Amino acid sequence: MCCNELYLSMCSPVFQTMAPRPELGSDPAVPPPDLDGKDSKITESKDTLVLPAYSTVALVDPEPEVDPWQLPELQESGPKWSELDTKGKIFQVVTSVARFCLLLGFLYMFVCSLDVLSSAFQLVGGKAAGDIFQDNVVLSNPVAGLVIGVLVTVLVQSSSTSSSIVVSMVSSGLLEVQSAVPIIMGANIGTSVTNTIVAVMQAGDRNEFRRAFAGATVHDFFNWLSVLVLLPLEVATGVLYKLTKLLIDSFNIQTGQDAPDLLKVITEPLTKNIIELDSSVISDIAIGDPSARNKSLIKTWCKKQKITNLVNITVPSEANCTIGAPCWEINNETWTQQNVTETVNIAKCTHLFVSTDLPDLAVGLILLALSLLVLCTCLILIVKLLNSMLKGQVAVAIKKVLNTDFPFPFAWVTGYLAILVGAGMTFIVQSSSVFTSAITPLVGIGVISIERAYPLTLGSNIGTTTTAILAAMASPGEKLANSLQISLCHFFFNIFGILLWYPIPITRVPIRLAKALGDRTAKYRWFAIVYLILCFFVMPLLVLGLSIAGWQVLVGVGVPIVALLIFVLVVNIMQTRCPHFLVPMLRSWDFLPKPLHSLKPWDRVVTSVMGFCGAHCCCCCKCCKKGKADGENDEGLEKKKGLEMYDNPALCVEDEKIQTISGTHL
Repeated sequence: MCCNELYLSMCSPVFQTMAPRPELGSDPAVPPPDLDGKDSKITESKDTLVLPAYSTVALVDPEPEVDPWQLPELQESGPKWSELDTKGKIFQVVTSVARFCLLLGFLYMFVCSLDVLSSAFQLVGGKAAGDIFQDNVVLSNPVAGLVIGVLVTVLVQSSSTSSSIVVSMVSSGLLEVQSAVPIIMGANIGTSVTNTIVAVMQAGDRNEFRRAFAGATVHDFFNWLSVLVLLPLEVATGVLYKLTKLLIDSFNIQTGQDAPDLLKVITEPLTKNIIELDSSVISDIAIGDPSARNKSLIKTWCKKQKITNLVNITVPSEANCTIGAPCWEINNETWTQQNVTETVNIAKCTHLFVSTDLPDLAVGLILLALSLLVLCTCLILIVKLLNSMLKGQVAVAIKKVLNTDFPFPFAWVTGYLAILVGAGMTFIVQSSSVFTSAITPLVGIGVISIERAYPLTLGSNIGTTTTAILAAMASPGEKLANSLQISLCHFFFNIFGILLWYPIPITRVPIRLAKALGDRTAKYRWFAIVYLILCFFVMPLLVLGLSIAGWQVLVGVGVPIVALLIFVLVVNIMQTRCPHFLVPMLRSWDFLPKPLHSLKPWDRVVTSVMGFCGAHCCCCCKCCKKGKADGENDEGLEKKKGLEMYDNPALCVEDEKIQTISGTHL
């Protein structure tokens, strides 16, 4: 083949589609070709008997792998302050002040919507929660008590309400303190459902959702892992009951004042004009008061007065006469005098539903829809405002304050200081749900890292128990000891949980589990809803049903399931760490049907269902479609990069003669 024929064949359209050749002289190890045009034959050397293929790896600039858990850089998009004139500076100050005022307004509406959401859940499921507490035989089972605490707290959206129900039952003699301890543990789990719901509202952006959902579920994993260790320990030894009993008996505790309720002072002017509830109805149902079942939870009379009068009553005999009061007989009937207390209604409430004829369920569903709508709207607007405000030096300062550790050797102090901050903030707002729900969007947009959100959440658990302790100390004399002991059980449960899962870095398992779940839900965002329903509704209801059937049924069904879960967990760990110790079949789960070890088949089903919903004007499916499109784009980008990694079998040099070039084989 002559030189011209070789040149034409290499410049054919087939070769034109290949990757471009590297720039001449770009690789010092490879000398440039000598294209002098005088020799009509291709010179060959010992190293270049066969034309080597040039690798195009160097031609593709590999994108560095970005850690999805790394906090994003919030950069300043506008002009610098020094570049602005006087008018521009005034405008920026005014807009910043306006944004801050809007942020406070949206945060206020966000907190009020959480309060109304709690009232809506009480209207929908409050009486059912009271009915759940009535079966004392089931409550004596610690596992059943645990899931009852979860279900009741999820239904009423308040661990304080469920704890007050337990205190009322213990004070009435319907429940022992030892049986109440698992219920308090369950209430600690159920209160974390609120910030998980808030995290689901951030499913629009994949990375924000990953961080927000992990920041919310780290609370769930801490509570569940603490229960897995401390509940068997409590059943076997009664350590929480004995410790709190010792403290109660050692100190002469007097009735004190209730905890200052600072948050309600701010939110009540709005929420009390929407709805007011009489939570004592739930407690009355739980203790077995038949008249409470026909009462409505919606409060009608907000101002009442108790009047005590001395009235004449009949008694069977003179032995039943009131001591110190006169006793007489008229027409063979024995009469005496007795103080009778009556409640007189003075002023009606002023909320929207005071005169409604709708049942509690209907009002609860209306408030549930409206509160979720306001909650989602406020959350979206808060995130957008924070993204627009946290830029430049402000973002750098905030991130440094929140996420930077103290210098060595005091770096370990930072986490414990964050625990104190979380406890103090929760004590101020009087609600762990409000505090954890408020920091969840901050974790999502990258202002707070999940490593810093974890101790803040632990401190929130401590803060809500200190509030309960102060509330218990304000109880009347006959309820003081029991209510204080239950509150102390709640307090020491969280203290022991922190000692288990925080001081040593390797024991901070909830962070790793939350990140793994965040990665999974970021890839399959519908899995967040499945997790929410399974952990807080299906699993507790299943365990409760088995407990009602009897402990034999619970053990017969629960033990094989728990053993299977432990086996799967151990095999998964061994597949990652030491697969050579496993039999060949267990080194992967490929021998199982794909739906049993992968979410991809389920994702196709959910995507098709969402596509059908989207075709019928379901706006909520746009997020899932966007996620699917993002996934396809990512796959296409990977395929495109993969095509560029093949070696180029030939090079074309237009307007030049080709000579053999030494190359390095990859």
